[in-house]
Amino acid sequence: MRAPAEEALPRRLSVWALWLLAINGMIGAGIFGVPAELQRLAGAASPWMFVLCGLLIAPIVLSFARLASGFSGTGGPILYVGTAFGAHAGFQAGWAYYVARGTAYAANLNLLVTTLAHWWPAAAGPALRIGLMLVLSVAMAWVNVVGARAAMGSLGVLTVLKLAPLVVLALAGLARLDATVFAAAVTPPSTFDLGAAVLLAIYAYVGFESTLVPAGEARDPRRDVPRALLWGLGVAAALYALVQVAAQSLLPGLVDSQRPLVDAGSALAGGAGAAFVTLGIAASVGGNMLGSMFSTARISYRLALDGHLPAWFGRVDVRYGTPANSVWFYGAACFLLAASGTFAWLAVLSVLVRLLLYAGCVAALPRLRRAGVAMLPLPGGRAIPILALAVCAALMTQVSLAAVAATAALLAVGSVLYSIAAWGRRDAL
Repeated sequence: MRAPAEEALPRRLSVWALWLLAINGMIGAGIFGVPAELQRLAGAASPWMFVLCGLLIAPIVLSFARLASGFSGTGGPILYVGTAFGAHAGFQAGWAYYVARGTAYAANLNLLVTTLAHWWPAAAGPALRIGLMLVLSVAMAWVNVVGARAAMGSLGVLTVLKLAPLVVLALAGLARLDATVFAAAVTPPSTFDLGAAVLLAIYAYVGFESTLVPAGEARDPRRDVPRALLWGLGVAAALYALVQVAAQSLLPGLVDSQRPLVDAGSALAGGAGAAFVTLGIAASVGGNMLGSMFSTARISYRLALDGHLPAWFGRVDVRYGTPANSVWFYGAACFLLAASGTFAWLAVLSVLVRLLLYAGCVAALPRLRRAGVAMLPLPGGRAIPILALAVCAALMTQVSLAAVAATAALLAVGSVLYSIAAWGRRDAL
């Protein structure tokens, strides 16, 4: 692999920008719908599921924080896995990440247009729906092409719009904290389904890995990326738990709500409250997409630097200092997936791909340490990555056979692409 010093991307990302990527990766549209199902599974104890799952995901996040402290280049999982296990493994990590994130982007693009149709019913029409998808894809790609500052500025605005209704609901939840909420931690209901509740809540925290990929553009990646990860986890956990408390207290019929946080907003402030939360949903989806485009486009850029994709993907725009070709390609590919609906069958692999990425990166820690990569020490030492791998293994037992088959097929395609690239490099010599 090439050294990060050979990259041409300017280092403009502050710890604040990296935190924006972390929080938008974790807090997507899911939290706006999860409270009702979590209440059905865990009853009064549901706020504590977010606390528990924050603690469960913490070893994984801490392991990634340590990994991030040892690298300063673009690529995240590609660098960690590739340095530890070889170029082929690194390529597979990048390939799987790219497809999984592209699939999620396509799903979110459909969701964003559906949310817009709440205010503009005509947007649900087939022709206008496709047109809006195209406009949104071009706009997000353009913002990412014109520079990291423009992208982070736009992401900051979307983050404020997203977090505002969640913070208001969290404050309402904080005001409603009482002995009943704390008692639920020790007296869960008889119908409590701990396994299903943990599975539902823990996936509200995935997506933090978006922060890792653009480390090659961070001003001080070895310090700032770990901080952004931990700050993002702390904010997400606090918001999730308090929002769940608010939903419980504002909606006696929470279990039956189809739009729990919209209904909670309505209970708190009428129609204006519902509209405020709906705006937050649109901003949440948009922020998740914008952050995804920023980070995932850097995957194809990194693979091009390593010689696994055509050099075209690795070209940096002279004027803006961004991997413009990779950004435009990612935007176009995601638009085609969203417009055609072909992303739906790929969605089953996203969970397993993430877990494999997490496990592969955590497993790289001892090999990197033995190889002399300088990384920050972890509190708890080797117990942290062991716990992280245990969490990944436990979650993998819940993955469907369809996800296993789709992921195996994806990795097989990745091996073919890697072999083609290797033959091309040999022929060029």
